[in-house]
Amino acid sequence: MAGSGASDDEVVFEMAQFIRVYKSGRVERYFGSDPVPASTDAATGVASKDRAISPDVAVRLYLPPATEETDGGSRRKLPILVYFHGGGFCLHTAFNFVFHAYLTSLAARTRAIVVSVEYRLAPEHPLPAAYDDSWRALCWVASHAAGSGGEEPWLADHGDFSRLSVGGESAGANIAHHMAMRAGAEPLPGGARISSAVIVHPYFLGASGVASEETDPAMAQSVVTMWRVVCPGTTGVDDPWVNPLAAGAPGMQGLACARVLMCLTEKDVLRDRGRAYAEGLGASGWAGEVEVLEVAGQGHCFHLVDFACADAVVAQDDTIARFVNL
Repeated sequence: MAGSGASDDEVVFEMAQFIRVYKSGRVERYFGSDPVPASTDAATGVASKDRAISPDVAVRLYLPPATEETDGGSRRKLPILVYFHGGGFCLHTAFNFVFHAYLTSLAARTRAIVVSVEYRLAPEHPLPAAYDDSWRALCWVASHAAGSGGEEPWLADHGDFSRLSVGGESAGANIAHHMAMRAGAEPLPGGARISSAVIVHPYFLGASGVASEETDPAMAQSVVTMWRVVCPGTTGVDDPWVNPLAAGAPGMQGLACARVLMCLTEKDVLRDRGRAYAEGLGASGWAGEVEVLEVAGQGHCFHLVDFACADAVVAQDDTIARFVNL
């Protein structure tokens, strides 16, 4: 039995300074798990508040201050961006200081209502739990579409459901793709439709090697190991959950939205997976338009970890702002 105990203490996945997962199922997280309260930001005027959707799912909403009025004097309605945070499906709360600060800034820049989704994390809640929770949150947002009522006035009174987008970075970008695919097969409540998807530094994998993964083989292997930890029932790196281009994956022509923005960075080991996604989408028979932005000199999720690279952050976020407002 002593040998069994030692085995239970074996580390099956570790990302230094972020997370350690043991064979026993014990998880130690060192960053991103502490929430900060919703508030009104003094610098931008963006207000935020939290709503519980179910025992497992919650959201934080961000509402920019009113600056534009219609000819009749009422507040002009705002685009809606349903945002799924990254962290490899196993890190972060949507309510931590990093995402709160970033999404406050993004709401101000985009002049959009941002709905940030708190979903259950793996490995305690293996995939597809995060997908199920995210779909529940998206359906809750959609339930506020015109004529269908809804319990949240920020959405019902101020949201423009003709400009409903899904988006996220890294694992959140993966989720955004799957939400748009599911919405193509399963109608959203209230007749709501997704107009666009913002796919930022997506967490996609595949058995066929790509050049960007050769720039940091250790990191490339780490994200493969992480996938097997968060999705223990997976068939591998060509599982359609993590490789939308894999044989047997649902046809990408079924993507529900008419426009996709793919944001990439030069130094991201996952960069070429994003490029392949954009190319595959264009070749799939999907009838929409895909736009690709690649930021030079930056790495994966630079906008969250290096607030000093202001020019790069502005270039990416300005592109997102223009895109969700179309």
